Amino acid sequence: MGRWEPNARGRLAKAALELYGELGYEQTTVAEIAKRAGLTERTFFRHYADKREVLFDGSGALQELFATAVAEAPKSVAPIDAMMAGLEAISTAFEGQRERARQRQAVIVANAELQERELIKLASMATALADALRRRGVEEPAASLTAEVGVAVFKVGFTLWLTAPEEREMSQLMRESLDGLKAVTARG
Repeated sequence: MGRWEPNARGRLAKAALELYGELGYEQTTVAEIAKRAGLTERTFFRHYADKREVLFDGSGALQELFATAVAEAPKSVAPIDAMMAGLEAISTAFEGQRERARQRQAVIVANAELQERELIKLASMATALADALRRRGVEEPAASLTAEVGVAVFKVGFTLWLTAPEEREMSQLMRESLDGLKAVTARG
């Protein structure tokens, strides 16, 4: 019955987030996720290596989007402004995903293993961004420093987007975060 319905991957992700929120990440099993989605465990494992990967699905694509936007920013812009082009690209990818992102983040914050995986994801993102900047001709250590700053701005802007009481656009919060950083580093 349910197993022949379309969008198995999406249904599994939705079921997993619901169960992680209800039962906790550690207490949720793959069998429960599959059952909630109306699918089999075998189907789950066709889509995800383990229950952790449900939360990090799409990380590679997000990293690629960010790095590509940085690499393809106009050559005339400063490296930090190329980083903003990447932040704007990511913001577009998150449109309409705020509630899911909030649910996902709540699960990650509540679990040390998942926090570690998130940090690994962000470190990988910084490496990809530094590579993109080097392809633009930015030398070291500026490429690595700018990439790390880009990840820091992403983390701060993303957190603001998730926690802001008003529904502000992510791109606006990313821009404000970057502008705030520029203000504190400017010579007075």
